[in-house]
This record gives sequence, structure tokens and C-alpha cells, in this order.
Amino acid sequence: MIDDDGYRPNVGIVICNRQGQVMWARRFGQHSWQFPQGGINPGESAEQAMYRELFEEVGLSRKDVRILASTRNWLRYKLPKRLVRWDTKPVCIGQKQKWFLLQLMSADAEINMQTSSTPEFDGWRWVSYWYPVRQVVSFKRDVYRRVMKEFASVVMALQEATPKPQSTPAYRRKRG
Repeated sequence: MIDDDGYRPNVGIVICNRQGQVMWARRFGQHSWQFPQGGINPGESAEQAMYRELFEEVGLSRKDVRILASTRNWLRYKLPKRLVRWDTKPVCIGQKQKWFLLQLMSADAEINMQTSSTPEFDGWRWVSYWYPVRQVVSFKRDVYRRVMKEFASVVMALQEATPKPQSTPAYRRKRG
């Protein structure tokens, strides 16, 4: 489903942990990394698409996460001309995305990139909050910057609310 301007409706997903780190996923068989994302099917809401993509791409269900925020507006990026499929109609020149910020509520072990016969990702790791903005492919960079800027206050508040581990005093035995 491509809109009149040539953009495909899509959802993007930022998953964070209690420490304010975000999940960074490696595209299957490639050296590029990104956040999970995927198209919105006809008749599907953005939230429904997000939960479907969440399961298809990283094996998590509604019970494993909680929604912390979503972007106020649709964010767009254009594909580089070399990636546009000019032989398909209608021609898709880019994506318009609604982004969701999720907090992982279950254990990391619940993440499973192999739920599909054609997985999107073959690895993942936790990275610092702003790391993806510097590392994503250049044509997505502006959208990533805007998403992370919009979600930053929510993630920072989450970090501040997370209890820090108490340091235990180190006792030394007196030599005598």
C-alpha cells in the first residue's frame, strides 16, 4: 500500500531496557544494523502493525513489552534512487513511519530473531541511547535523529526511576 506521494506506511520500533539502552539489530546476512521496522497492512492500525512486526522480527509479544510513547507525526525518508524499484507500480520512493518506544519487560532471553522462515535479523545487542543515530545508513539518519530526540525525555525519566544497585562496603580484615 503506497500513498499518493509514493511513500509506504510503516512502523518503527525502539525497544529500551531499564538502563536506557536500546536494542540494535543486525540485518540478516549483512553488516548493517537498524531498529525493527515494517509495513502496515491494509486495514491494520499502526499499533496492530507494531505488535505484528515485533513478533515477526524479534519474537516478542504484547506481554513482553509496554508502550512508553509514539511519535506525534509520521516521519518520512526517501530511498536512494539506486534502491527504488522503478519497475513496480505504484513506485515506492520512501517510507512514512509511525514510531513506537517500548520498554522490554521480560528477560533478554525472550528475544528470538528466528520466528520467521525469512528472518529480518540475525543478531542484536544493547547499545547506548544515541549510538544508532551515528551508525544507521545515511538516508535514515534524519528520521532516527528526530525519533530519538522525541523519545529522549521518556527514556531519561525511565533511567532516573530505575533503582541503582547499592554498593556493598568492602570490608578488609585487619592484619595483626
